[in-house]
Amino acid sequence: MATPTPLQAFSGVPKATATEKQSIVDGEKMTGAQALVRALEDLGVKDVFGIPGGAILPVYNAINQHTKFRFVLTRHEQAAGHAAEGYAVATGKVGVCIVTSGPGATNVVTAIADANMDSIPMVVITGQVGVGAIGTDAFQEADIVGITYPVAKHSYLVTNAQDVPRVLAEAYYIAGSGRPGPVVVDLTKTAQNGQMYYSWPQRMILPGYNPTTKAHGHVLSDAAKLFSQSYRPVLYVGGGAVRSNAGKQVKELADLTGAPIVTTLPARGIVPDSDPKVLGMLGMHGTIAATGAVQRCDLLVAIGSRFSDRVTGRLDSFAPAARVIHIDIDPAEIGKNRQPDVPIVGDVAEVLDDLIPEIKRQQAIHSKPNLKPWWAQINEWREKYPTTYDEPQDAPVDGSLSPQWVVEQLSKNADPETIWVAGVGQHQMWASQLIDFEHPHSWISSGGLGTMGFGLPAAIGAKVGSQREFNGRKPVWLIDGDGSFQMTSEELATALLDHTPVKIAIINNSVYGMVRQWQTLFFDHHYSATSLNDGENRDDIVDVPDFVKLAEAYDCVGMRAFTKDEALEAIKKANAINDRPVLIDFRVWKDAMVWPMVPAGASNDEVAYRPGVRPLLSPAAQAKAAAGSTGNSVAAADAA
Repeated sequence: MATPTPLQAFSGVPKATATEKQSIVDGEKMTGAQALVRALEDLGVKDVFGIPGGAILPVYNAINQHTKFRFVLTRHEQAAGHAAEGYAVATGKVGVCIVTSGPGATNVVTAIADANMDSIPMVVITGQVGVGAIGTDAFQEADIVGITYPVAKHSYLVTNAQDVPRVLAEAYYIAGSGRPGPVVVDLTKTAQNGQMYYSWPQRMILPGYNPTTKAHGHVLSDAAKLFSQSYRPVLYVGGGAVRSNAGKQVKELADLTGAPIVTTLPARGIVPDSDPKVLGMLGMHGTIAATGAVQRCDLLVAIGSRFSDRVTGRLDSFAPAARVIHIDIDPAEIGKNRQPDVPIVGDVAEVLDDLIPEIKRQQAIHSKPNLKPWWAQINEWREKYPTTYDEPQDAPVDGSLSPQWVVEQLSKNADPETIWVAGVGQHQMWASQLIDFEHPHSWISSGGLGTMGFGLPAAIGAKVGSQREFNGRKPVWLIDGDGSFQMTSEELATALLDHTPVKIAIINNSVYGMVRQWQTLFFDHHYSATSLNDGENRDDIVDVPDFVKLAEAYDCVGMRAFTKDEALEAIKKANAINDRPVLIDFRVWKDAMVWPMVPAGASNDEVAYRPGVRPLLSPAAQAKAAAGSTGNSVAAADAA
């Protein structure tokens, strides 16, 4: 028999009666709703996102002009969650959002799952029906604790007002400590309306929750020995290193050992791209140098990364000759996909602080291995296979922009302090490949879950974070696709009315670009349900919606660019406008593709720089791939 979810199980427990007496009388008397607002203030929360509703109204009633945090009213609960995510990544603090029960709570589940996949610290407070109504199918009742258990770091159901401040303190701590993640606090109306006695600070009750931050045993000396024996090392750096603020330590480790740095999508910018040791992103759409270095390395140092399928390709052929050091604060990640030779559980920054002196001791005894031949190979890949792109073919006379060129120009003309946000799709990959990232926490995108619609609300959250932590001096540019943008475009209202002047570049190819790319390569050009008809060409425009008019309808600035001159002028104008959101509709070539590419399920050795060009395969293997004998997906990519 299926085990009941926590809320279902709770519905079978005898309910508290009104005659039960409050046993705690120390502190200031208030309602549970007032206690929640006070607890957020005492935790130091400065910004909160959300939407009110019936089951959370007592909390919203406790928010007033004297409340010490800024409240940002979004237009959709999912957007409130993504805004809290963007805020958290931009600032390094815990993001907070408050929504109602039932559909309000279920709407935010996508953002919870997204934050869980990308290890983003977030506290999500949801309303719930009263204790007496639980299990009765009351209006807007949903088992949010049961729903979110699989996709959250932890979930609470609060039924007693006196528990509110302790639970908030625990939730905030859990979200931001160890491996960061989203924590759900489902707050019944009984707890919100009940009387309690408030005191602060609260004593947390977290038996068994003790994240390991320092490496134990002899693992550091074991790791240092592997470095001393390696002639082809690679530092494979993931989002966990970003969450740990370990950019300084990663760079020091690379400089000390001579190892190149490759990153996952969330780790872009952890070490400046201008550093010669940075090879860029690896994996499905990574650079040839990054993917090649990992495939040919003899020592792979995984730093806050989880061996995702988009990184590894076919797992059994990933870095086949490498010994592996895996550093991660989450012990569940160690050995989950790749068994390491040296497993190190701990906070990345603290582990590297302790590992670097150990490596120096080893080098003093054994000297440094000669990495010149290794770097000669890496530099050969860099020179022969740089990040390039094709210009539009058969473009109309009046212009059809290369989407990659647009992204390049956005980067070249941006403030160096810019925070970049991307939606999900081809534009996301081009942004990760072509933007010059020189600062950590300057790149925000949905990685593990790949959530379309993430971009605009996350950009708003990042802008709120910039205003709070950096006096607004860091502008926020959103690079979004026309499909991804339409999933949360209503948040233009939030951006305007809450004074978060984000700058938006819509890479408008009038299709679901990444899906169309797969249909071109692997589904015989059968473009089923991927045409959006929101802008084809200048002579026969099909604008549903017209993004310029949509922006103007929200009192934002809207512009459109078909040619390079128009694009450069629009970018210049957008950079000069700082009093309201700006949207630019860039009309781009819909047949542009993201290269390099590893077909799904293929080995990273089969990465295609361009159709038919597979730099990591031997000439014989390339001929075999071209003939289609290594698999349908490989042959299809070569034939495209």
